[in-house]
Formats: sequence, C-alpha cells, structure tokens
Amino acid sequence: MKYLLQGLLFGLAYVAPIGAQNLYVINTATSQSKLRTYQVALITVFFDISLAISCFFGIGLLIDKCLLLKEIILLLGSVIVTYIGIGLIRSTSKVSDSKNGDDSLIKIIASCFAVTWLNPQAIIDGSLLLGGFKASLPSEMSKYFILGVCIASFVWFNSLAILVSKFRSKFNKLIKWINVICGVILIFYGVKLGYSFIQLIK
Repeated sequence: MKYLLQGLLFGLAYVAPIGAQNLYVINTATSQSKLRTYQVALITVFFDISLAISCFFGIGLLIDKCLLLKEIILLLGSVIVTYIGIGLIRSTSKVSDSKNGDDSLIKIIASCFAVTWLNPQAIIDGSLLLGGFKASLPSEMSKYFILGVCIASFVWFNSLAILVSKFRSKFNKLIKWINVICGVILIFYGVKLGYSFIQLIK
C-alpha cells in the first residue's frame, strides 16, 4: 500500500501541471459534446499510461541513444502539435452539445497520441523521473508504484474532463479565448520541438 500511494502521489504531481494533454482535454470539454469529452479523457489516459509504463522501463534511454528516432519524433511532434494549436485558434467559439460539432474519433486518437507521445523531451524527462524512482524501489514493489502512477493518470484526466464539462456553460463567453490561449501554448510547444529538431540536425 505504501508504494501504491507513493506512485499515486507522484503520478498526480507529474500530470497535474498544465501541459499539452491537459490543454487538449480542457479545450474538448469546452467545445464538444460530453460524450466526446469523456472519450478524449479515456484516450488520453490510455496514451499517458502507455507512456508512463514505457518511461518506467527506460524507453527514453533508447530515444536518447537513437538519433534518427529522436529526429523523427521531434519533426513529427513539431508539425502535428503546431497544427493542433492552429486548429484551436481557428475553431468555433460556440459550445455544442450535438455530435455534429465533434471531431472524428480517428482525429481525436491522432491528436491525443501527438500531445502525449510526440514530445521526446517529455519521454526523456519521464524516463529520468520514473526510471530514477524504479531504481530506488525494491524490485518486487515497483509494480505497485507504477500501478499508482497509472491510477493517478486515470483519476486526473477523467476528473478534469468531468469538472470542466460540468461547468462549461460558465465558460460560454470565454470559450474563444480559452481556445486561443490553448492554441498559442500548443503552437509554442510545436515551435520549441521544431527548434530542438533544427538544433539536433545542425
């Protein structure tokens, strides 16, 4: 139980800061139907947990050592995250409860994958943090720690989706600005990834 709680607290501290994943869930909760919002939350949880588990077992070390793989992720991440950000800025400012206003499920999955997996810095940082904890844990207890991290991801993103969706009527006049702010921050992430790619290939 001790290691499960450690993983839960670490996981909450890891996913709570506003980043690309949180921004995407918030934007979906303010601009699309509740069903789609909960789908986005669950898809984000899936990719976040898969990334956490991969980081826990050291995939960041592989990316850091394989220059070509790192370059590919940086380039794809830059293009896709920037594209998502531009899409948010250009999106409608009206809340829609109808399914007609929702993005396709394939687009949602691709976007959730992009904001989670196409950021090598997040992968490497996650590997250092989670890998560091793994090294400090008794080997038989590590499974409880990573389970706690996974539970934290599930609780956080679903709570965020429910909370923002529940009170989204209060965001009605602010939705366009929320979209713009989220979009600008995502574009910043994308440009930062692009800059890292350029620095890497010099």
